[in-house]
Amino acid sequence: MKKLAIATAVLCGMTTAGLAQDWRESPWGPDDEIGAANHISAESVLAASKLIKTGKTYNLGIVVDSDTPAFSPRSLSITVLQPNQITTQGLGTNGMTYNDDIFMGWLGIGPQIDGLGHIGIEHEYYNGLHGAEVAKADGLAKLGLENLPPIVTRGVLLDMSAHYGQDIVKEGTAYTKEDIIAAAQSQDVELKKGDTVLFHSGWLNLLDGENQDHDRYVSVEPGLGITGAEYLAEIGVVAVGADTWGLEALPFEKGTDGVFAVHQILIPQNGIYILENMDTREMVKDEAWEFMFVLGVTRLKGAVQMMINPTAIR
Repeated sequence: MKKLAIATAVLCGMTTAGLAQDWRESPWGPDDEIGAANHISAESVLAASKLIKTGKTYNLGIVVDSDTPAFSPRSLSITVLQPNQITTQGLGTNGMTYNDDIFMGWLGIGPQIDGLGHIGIEHEYYNGLHGAEVAKADGLAKLGLENLPPIVTRGVLLDMSAHYGQDIVKEGTAYTKEDIIAAAQSQDVELKKGDTVLFHSGWLNLLDGENQDHDRYVSVEPGLGITGAEYLAEIGVVAVGADTWGLEALPFEKGTDGVFAVHQILIPQNGIYILENMDTREMVKDEAWEFMFVLGVTRLKGAVQMMINPTAIR
């Protein structure tokens, strides 16, 4: 009965959340846990390296602290200690001192990657894995980020701010398939299988620009729409990122009853990774539309998400 109910829900939701009937079966086999990262090969990495023309590097991760707006109830704090040194002149005969830090918080804050164990549909996850075999209290038993190989790909940045003619794209604006094609054509770039695709909307200026508005920043956003997500999945991209906290348009698109439908299309249905709060502003100034994208994720066993600082190399 459970499988029947799930199948019914999938069929009913196909037009609103882009659900595909066969999404539970990975094209890379029943044991696959890395999804679209399978597109990365020695050949594709070499091809990406040939995009480097100037050697200029860009930090894509924003600076994070306890005031960084985050999806509720996420928070973080850092405590710095000097273990066994407070009542001494330091350690050893030369008085060596050191600082250690204790991190307390959620890993899905600020610049982050959403792994394949982050989003499910009625407790079913990528490759048809069920909640009971995925989520354990002490970490994911399946689909943990420790499985993810280095993401080294061709990167493409699409300037949606220029596409819409808005310094900060209005919240709720959904990037459709047609919008993505038009933006790519105007920048004279082509999206290809194995790419990492980033979107620039100017939204990060609400964190530290003249129009600072932290409440607005984390409550709504422009972002990838359903048809846009389906299009990128069709192409076969490895990861999709944006300069917003949740990648997809909020308020959600009219005519859909799905919650975070774009997340559902990308992660459980297609094994595509999501990158959030990516700082694309300097790259837009340089018109760095095509580049080598490099990301190595901390291999914390069972992790769902991770704070990251990917590098774009032009």
